[in-house]
Order: sequence, then structure tokens, then C-alpha cells
Amino acid sequence: MRWRRRDRDSIPLSARIKPSILRCTWNGTLVFRQHHNPNTPKFRLLQCYCNQLWPRCDHGQAPQLVAPCPLRNRRSINLRTPIYKPYEIVNVILVSCSRNLFPQNATLPNSCLKNGDDQFVYVFDAQEYMDTLPSYCMVTSKVLRIPAKDNQGAQGLSLEEIVNDLVVRREITLSWSVPEITDVCKDCEAAGKTCYFSISSHSAFCRHHSEKMVKLTTGPSAAAFVILLAAVITLYIFRKSEKEKETRIKVEKFLATYSDTKPTRYTFLQLKKMTRRFKVQLGQGGFGSVYKGVLPNGVPVAVKMLERSKGEGEEFINEVATIGRIHHVNVVHLLGFCSDGSRRALIYEFLPNESLEKYIFSRNSTSHQEPFRMDKLQEIAIGIARGIEYLHQGCDHRILHFDIKPHNILLDRNYNPKISDFGLAKLCSKDQSIVTMTAARGTMGYIAPEIYSRNFGTVSYKSDVYSFGMLMLELVGGKKIADPEIENQGEAYFPELVYEQLVSRQELELDIDMTASEEGIAKKLAIVALWCVQWNPVNRPTMSRTVQMLMGSLQDLEMPPKPFVPSLGYDTSEVPNEV
Repeated sequence: MRWRRRDRDSIPLSARIKPSILRCTWNGTLVFRQHHNPNTPKFRLLQCYCNQLWPRCDHGQAPQLVAPCPLRNRRSINLRTPIYKPYEIVNVILVSCSRNLFPQNATLPNSCLKNGDDQFVYVFDAQEYMDTLPSYCMVTSKVLRIPAKDNQGAQGLSLEEIVNDLVVRREITLSWSVPEITDVCKDCEAAGKTCYFSISSHSAFCRHHSEKMVKLTTGPSAAAFVILLAAVITLYIFRKSEKEKETRIKVEKFLATYSDTKPTRYTFLQLKKMTRRFKVQLGQGGFGSVYKGVLPNGVPVAVKMLERSKGEGEEFINEVATIGRIHHVNVVHLLGFCSDGSRRALIYEFLPNESLEKYIFSRNSTSHQEPFRMDKLQEIAIGIARGIEYLHQGCDHRILHFDIKPHNILLDRNYNPKISDFGLAKLCSKDQSIVTMTAARGTMGYIAPEIYSRNFGTVSYKSDVYSFGMLMLELVGGKKIADPEIENQGEAYFPELVYEQLVSRQELELDIDMTASEEGIAKKLAIVALWCVQWNPVNRPTMSRTVQMLMGSLQDLEMPPKPFVPSLGYDTSEVPNEV
């Protein structure tokens, strides 16, 4: 049923039961029509009652729309549906006579029922015997079913009255009764509300008479909200696009001013080809995912795809500007990069033995990985120290890594360490003793105290020394010494525990069987580490001095001051795991 907009909210439940039953005509008349039978007469809605009576329908007030007389086509009037029905059905027969007849159980002749040469047409009760009809009369229809007007039934109305209502007055009263609808509507009408019927959910619901006005007034507000939301989304997309454009310009400007020694540049299409559409993922980092690939010359590589949402190209620029120009045996080699629109990637040499983290924490795990012996751990520590020393002293500019930890130390085929992940790195001149930082950098547990609180000193290259010292303590202990999941970190501070054992000349409590030579190496690594993790940056050695101590003998080392952990100044709960 299609309603005019102005009529839709004013039509109650009884007029909305079935969309194929009621419809609006061009002149606004509501007419009733049985959908499956186009020949069934149409009726105009006159009145709606609250006692489950169908609106009284008048056929006679819409003569221009329908045939002027029901029953003329000698067909039953079937108005029954699954939801509504007439209160009573009466079976009748039409009889045509050439002369006037005055039967007792029939209606008076009705002129509108005449068809063709019929002179007088009567409506008989179908239960009457037709063998008593005179010779000038004949039955002109089969048994027809017609509705009675109201709930008084055929017993309360004469046949004359029933036919007169239908044929002459053209009025029919229908009833409807569906429990899940009528029960709701009874309560609805009792509360002074209007009962409506939802065609989509096939259920009734109530609404105040004033809600139409509310709906009309909230309409513009809803439209304004939609327009505002669309404007905000458009602005967000525009700003994001502008930001990506600025980042692209920034990156391209950097690459244009970069020296000719920069690594090879690849397109994103070449990147997809060398990684076989990013089929093999090697790992997931803070700035993106790493995939295995192969260069056109057959050299295996690791491709790190940088996420667009991370920074403003700083990660990309930092990596290319730092390791893109240096070559050291203990620093991962950057072979190429990709800057194609908003897509950026870094291409490194492939290191098959993954990160150091996998090996030093295997003592207390169920891993089948054989843990390194102390002599190998010493080699790895010296290699890492030399790599950091090169970053601090061997380049034109000093490179501060700010994220030294086992996860960022990769191992080549021969388990030689290589420093990787320069996304947080910072370039500064060699004569610059203080580094300005707007936010903390690094990973919780490896961050130097002065990075998150200037009360402990100024940020400098000594911050990398502290991170290296924490890494060495993990090499010796074979476990994480600053796990963020430990609630009372101050009570489990590993450097203090190691210091107490060394001062009291006790054996280091390590979960590994060692020879006397290995015990000496472990003590040397522990002492050097304790020097590196001094809370005052002034007391920490340079990386050059650290390399010398690692390569020297245990007897030449002095015990450092006791590592100090202030009970109030170091609140690990306020420092994120990775910043």
C-alpha cells in the first residue's frame, strides 16, 4: 500500500493491516479492494471504531471508481483475509422473473441487479427450495456468499436488511482480531494513545498524538547532524590527505638533498615482486611489519613496511639518514628503500638467526634452543659495544640509537651481532654534549633515568651506554631484568642483587652450569654492566672505555659504586613499555 505522506501518520492500525488491501485514490479516498480479485467491489472508508470493528466502508460514495452495483456480475463478495473478516456470511441465490413476484423468503426486486433482459431480480436465501418457483422465474446464479453488516448476524437481520445494506446502502462492517496486535492496541487505546501497525515487523506499537509534531521538529535536527557529521568526516579526510602530502614532500625533499651514497631506491611494484606479494612475514615491530624478500641479483633481504599512521616520515628519514650512509660489521646494512606515494619501506640485509632475544632468554623457557656459553656471550657483548662505539665516534655525526635492547640486536649466519632499528635514532654533532628531546624515547626497562626525568642528568650519548649495560645484565642473567609485568620492580632490581653478590664475593646465582673460566667471564661482564647502568650519567664510561674493559682482564677492573634506585623518583608505572 502506498500512502500519501500527509496521510501516512494519521492512518491508524485498522487501515494499515495489509498493504495489498487498502490504498489511496487520486482524490484522497481510501478504498478497499481484495488484491487477488480485481473484480471485487471497492469501498470507501467511513469510520473507525476501537472495538475491533473494521472501519465502516461505503461503496456508493465512490461511483466514479467502481461498478455501480455489487452482485451484478453474479459473483460472491469475498472480503475475508487472515487478519480481518465479516462477522457473518450469508448464502444467497439470484432469481430473475418476467413478472412481479411477492415471495416470503426473498427480497423485493432490485433494479440495480438487472442484467440484460431481466425484468425483476430477487435475492433468495440459498436454503429455500427452488422447485416452487413459477414458470416465469428462473435461477440466474449459483450460490453466492455475501457479508452481513454487523455482529448481530443473520439471525438478527432479515435477508432484506442484509441485501439492502450491501446493494442499496452499500455499507459493510468488518472485524479484525489478531492476539499479538489487538492486545497491544487495547492497552494503547486505554492509555489515550494511537495504535499503529508496522508492516516491516508485522507488529503493533503505540504513539502519542503529539509525537508527530516531535518527529517533524526533530527532522531538521537529524538532517543538520548528518550534514555536520559529513562535514567533519570530509574535513578529517582532507586533513589526513594534506598531512600525507606534507609527509611525502618532506621525505622527497630529504631524498633530494641526500648524498649520492644513499641506498638503491625501489618502486612499490618492485617491492611486491621481491617479496612475492609479502608472502613470508618475519616479524612485527612498533613501526610496521617485516617480510622476507629476494633482490633481482638473488640476495635475500628483509623488507620493513612502515605504517602510514606512525609519525610523519621520521622513522623513514631517521633510518635512511643514519645507517644508509654507514657500513660496519656490527650494524645492519641498509640495501635499499621505497618511497612511493604514501607507501614507505626499508630493505635490509637478511639475517637468518633472528634477534638476540631468542637466545639469551632460552635458559628458563621450554625452547629447544641451546643457550650460548659465556665465551660466546662475551663475543656478542664486544660486538655490540663496538657497533655502538662506531655510532658515537666513527661517523661524521654522532648517532644516538635510544633503543638498544636484545630485540634490536640481530644475528647473522655466524651469530655475529648487528644493531638494527634506528627509528628512534637522533643525529647530533660530536662536540654536542647535551641532546634536546621533546618526549621520552626507548623501551621500558632500557631507558636511561635522565630521559624520563632531568633530575638525574642531561640526555647524551651516555643514555645508550645505560641501555647497553641493561642488555649485558640480561646476557649474564639469562632473564629479563626489567619486566614491566613485575609489580614491585624496585624489590627485584637485578643490578643491586648482582652488586651485593659481587661485593660479598659470592657466586653469581645464574641458571647455568659454568666452568671456572666461564665464572670469571660472567663476573667481568657483570662488573662492566654495573658501570654502564650508573644512575648518574657522569659515572658511566664511554663506549670506547666499555670496549676496553670488555677486552681486558677481570683483575684490571674496579668495582663501581652501588647502583642507586630512588624509591620516589623512579615510578615505572608512569613510563610506557615502548615510547
